[in-house]
Amino acid sequence: MDFRIMGFDSPLLHALHHMTDLHEDNDNSSKNPNAASRTYVRDAKAMAATPADIKEDSKSYVFVVDMPGLKSGDIKVQVEDGNLLLISGERKREEEKEGSKYVRMERRVGKFMRKSVLPENANTDAISAVCQDGVLTVTVEKLPPPEPKKPKTIEVKIC
Repeated sequence: MDFRIMGFDSPLLHALHHMTDLHEDNDNSSKNPNAASRTYVRDAKAMAATPADIKEDSKSYVFVVDMPGLKSGDIKVQVEDGNLLLISGERKREEEKEGSKYVRMERRVGKFMRKSVLPENANTDAISAVCQDGVLTVTVEKLPPPEPKKPKTIEVKIC
């Protein structure tokens, strides 16, 4: 598939397409040890198709992801390995009703995922996620800055 014909001339899309071709051409990884794994390709495609805005203010980090038509049960927000925020889920295709058929399908279906490494001052115990009007907002509160250490005075003894 030539993405330029479709109006998508992105190096990322070309790389993903190339990795998919490598995998399809080399189903047996022993043929080409450098071939991308199926999981890696799937995750790379899902991440490329899940754009997110990330904002920061004095008290928190805010991740904003468009999720039109999804219910809360279709979206998963997790923290892995202590500081990796993972937003994932799946948008399923609507079932065709009898007597109707799709003429064109342009809306994205399938799995989506977004991973973000959280900064050291992110409070992973204080994360909230709200999906309203098709927009998911994940708020990660910041930890308070550490108090500066006060100098400690040590008594000098005379012997």
